[in-house]
Amino acid sequence: MSRGRKSRSERPEPSRKQLMAAAIDCFARLGYQGTTIARIARDAGVTKGAVYYHFRDKEELLFETVKDRIGGFEQHVLEKVTPTPDALTRLREVVDACFFHATVSNHRRFIITLMIEALDTNPRLSGEFRDILRRMRGFLATVILRGQQKGTLRADVAPEAAAAVIMGGIIGAEVQHYQDPEEIDLRRVLDTLVEQLSAWLATGSSGTGVAVSGGKRAW
Repeated sequence: MSRGRKSRSERPEPSRKQLMAAAIDCFARLGYQGTTIARIARDAGVTKGAVYYHFRDKEELLFETVKDRIGGFEQHVLEKVTPTPDALTRLREVVDACFFHATVSNHRRFIITLMIEALDTNPRLSGEFRDILRRMRGFLATVILRGQQKGTLRADVAPEAAAAVIMGGIIGAEVQHYQDPEEIDLRRVLDTLVEQLSAWLATGSSGTGVAVSGGKRAW
């Protein structure tokens, strides 16, 4: 063996976090059904036994990874969204947090990929994502309700419905970007979404206005 190189048995065993990072990459690219423990082990540069030492099976690895990454994302949102009384500013900060996670790593793609795949194939995982979406919609609805109470947002819009519209816009934009990154500029689309929300929700809006940027329609 050449000097400076270590045999596999001499290499330090990977941590749970390292294995979860390798799993995220596999799940994001291949989906749950297309990912195997052998593939994760190969990408992590370890044996399957090293993976099984930390995780009972692929499903446990998936759930632990989902909880870890979702917890990190939700914490990031809470840290980045400032307690400003301006509801529209807070909504923009939520959108910016989603953009950050969608572009700095494949973690957001990992979540979106599995969320769609789990609809008809994994009831347990689907239930986990349902709870995640409910928490996010609840957070957004609270921001909107407080804006209404302060008189900065229209009072005739149901906060829960508006929250669902916002989540639909964010996730829909991300899916299109992942499918066609050359055509779909995620930053531009999300900025347009925020402009449209402002035109729709701001006090005095008729709810039918089209946001204008640079003298042109935003879409």
